[in-house]
Amino acid sequence: MKITVVGAGNVGATCADVLAYKEIANEIVVVDIKEGLAEGKALDIRQKSPINLYDSRTIGVTNDYSKTEGSDVVVITSGLPRKPGMSRDDLIETNAGIVKSVTENVVAHSPNAIIIVVSNPLDVMTYQAHLVSKFPRTRVMGMAGILDTARYRAFLAEALNVSPKDIQAMIMGGHGDTMVPLPRYTTVSGIPVTDLIDKETLDAIVERTKFGGGELVKLMGTSAWYAPGSAAAQMAEAIVRDQRRVFPVCVQLQGEYGIDNCYLGTPVVLGRNGIEKIIELDLNDEEMALLKKSEGHVREVMAVLEKLG
Repeated sequence: MKITVVGAGNVGATCADVLAYKEIANEIVVVDIKEGLAEGKALDIRQKSPINLYDSRTIGVTNDYSKTEGSDVVVITSGLPRKPGMSRDDLIETNAGIVKSVTENVVAHSPNAIIIVVSNPLDVMTYQAHLVSKFPRTRVMGMAGILDTARYRAFLAEALNVSPKDIQAMIMGGHGDTMVPLPRYTTVSGIPVTDLIDKETLDAIVERTKFGGGELVKLMGTSAWYAPGSAAAQMAEAIVRDQRRVFPVCVQLQGEYGIDNCYLGTPVVLGRNGIEKIIELDLNDEEMALLKKSEGHVREVMAVLEKLG
């Protein structure tokens, strides 16, 4: 099996490292436009294989997609962070161009690949990759829900003083402050979380989750990378190993939840063919209203991309 990670920055390098350490693929190719960066990161990961005892081969290349030929999964992390004075429209235009170019190269060399998008703004960049690749929606998805759910579960584990391994949860909607956490679908070893924590504390955790990315930016001056990179690797693992894991991922909805042609996070079954099934939860009126609000926000961002042509 072969996995390509496009972008050798913090997120991409973390993703490649997790993929190698867990031996998820025989060969992991890291691509970047900066001369020597991908080669250096891949070499560093390969040199610790005797220490951490894994066999996966990591290869780094500068803008040479011929080395990615025949990839089973491609993770796209490339793109620029939003800088001071840069508008949302400027960020979308810049990163849409990057994702377009990357996707064209991916399709040319790996026409049967499954694409996982991590670049921001996540929902609209998934839309861009889908438009450019012309792949079915089952093979183009965005990584957001796993990251958001992980943050939510980590905060709950801390508040309850229990292992995060025992917490299961679901988050839907767009990636950002309009995401839709679902406490009704949150359990601790099968116990509803509402039986273990008071509403005020739970509401505070939900709010912290919505702005989890911003919290890290304020602390570090840059966006997160360990959790996002690991989340993308977990998606790749579910696909390569045909695990049929149930994860929230960003996918084009085609009538599910009464929403058509919008890219939102929803629970899916993830396996060898990519998205094997989209799971449609029975949302109550409040949850559906929040999902519709999130849809409206994502459509606004999609409209910016469409305006740019």
